[in-house]
Amino acid sequence: MKGILSISLLVVANFFMTFAWYGHLQFKKWSILQDSSLLSIILISWFIALFEYLFQVPGNRIGHESNGGPFNLFQLKVIQEVITLFVFTICTVFIFKTDKLQWNYFVGFFFLMLAVFFVFKKW
Repeated sequence: MKGILSISLLVVANFFMTFAWYGHLQFKKWSILQDSSLLSIILISWFIALFEYLFQVPGNRIGHESNGGPFNLFQLKVIQEVITLFVFTICTVFIFKTDKLQWNYFVGFFFLMLAVFFVFKKW
């Protein structure tokens, strides 16, 4: 149960992270804050990132084995990276609508899944 809660919190955190890091690139397209200064954009991104941390930190704490969770640090990091790319892909293709999925992205995702396998495999 802690593993599912941890992963769920990390997914939510990554939506905020994606918007904090890349959402500002869509402002002109969305006709909002088009003429804002770089400092304004940075402050807005920091504000959005605050919400990322409100989900990220509890997700990692709940999921870590030192707090009764099922994951060690390496496992949490690999989970985080896979979630980041999954959420980024969803945002880029379906929300930002800036890119299309290509075959080489799927090959890269396959290798990431192999990384998950190797990190979680008990040898």
